[in-house]
Amino acid sequence: MSLLSQLNDEMKSAMRAKDKLRLGVIRMALSAIKQAEIDHNTEATDENIIALLTKMVKQRKESIKMFTDGGRDELAAKEAVEVEVIASFLPQPLKAEEIQQLITKAITDAGASSMADMGKVMAILKPLMQGKADMGAVSGQVRAILNS
Repeated sequence: MSLLSQLNDEMKSAMRAKDKLRLGVIRMALSAIKQAEIDHNTEATDENIIALLTKMVKQRKESIKMFTDGGRDELAAKEAVEVEVIASFLPQPLKAEEIQQLITKAITDAGASSMADMGKVMAILKPLMQGKADMGAVSGQVRAILNS
């Protein structure tokens, strides 16, 4: 089942259950997907949807930090619930040892030996880890390995 049809099915379930918060988050995600289709003049694929949902989670995590710093705990709690709903549609996160194995394999496959090869390694890793790991942290790990 594609991610788009899964989102549509969950929207219908949320309507039936009268779960307004979940319904609102799912509608927001579907709206963002539709907007991306229009903007890029392409059909939404699971890979594109995962990238979009990952971006939405990242934005909400940044909002949670700002709301918490500003003393707006009720808004931070609402954003946290939105993160949970969106994250439920993302693939299961990779474990630390799985990430390390993929990094090691990508460095070997790319024949990387210095920081100049970082782009090649990340190009291999991005499709494998998109939505399953924090790419910023992965980039830091790759950088540390290539610098040593």
